[in-house]
Amino acid sequence: MEEEFIIREAAKEDIHNLAVLHVRAWNETYNNTSPDPSIATREWQWQEQFNSPDKNWFCLVIENKQGELIGFAKGMTFNHPSLPEFDGELNKIYILKAYHKSGLGKKLLSRAFKMFKDMGIQSVVLFGDAKNPAGGFHEAMGAKKLFSPDGGFHGGYGWTNIHQSGLI
Repeated sequence: MEEEFIIREAAKEDIHNLAVLHVRAWNETYNNTSPDPSIATREWQWQEQFNSPDKNWFCLVIENKQGELIGFAKGMTFNHPSLPEFDGELNKIYILKAYHKSGLGKKLLSRAFKMFKDMGIQSVVLFGDAKNPAGGFHEAMGAKKLFSPDGGFHGGYGWTNIHQSGLI
């Protein structure tokens, strides 16, 4: 039987579980090769975000039928003079490895793009580590690699028109 999942907006009540998931997903992604913030640090960061008066952001979580968080995406407005073609940033997107290649990443990204659309955002940038294995996923979802003026790739991807992505 196929497992059931819910994609929903995160709430303050999710902060601890979101912090645990964030640390676990980070460690899985980077194989413990990058300095990993502690659960306490991530919990503090998420608490600060939820308490911020700035409401130009969202966080979606994926919950399995046992009520466990297994993935999340965070989006926000974006305004940077070096990338004026983008007005939104997919700040984070992680899914536990056990759920990779299940279609949940595409569903989560699609839902995030709908949230961006509701915010009036047309184009989205994502910054990550150039060695992050999820780069192939981003490209499969229509993102284009962003190159620095010297031609280097540092982990940036962009969707210049989310309406043409096929995800919303």
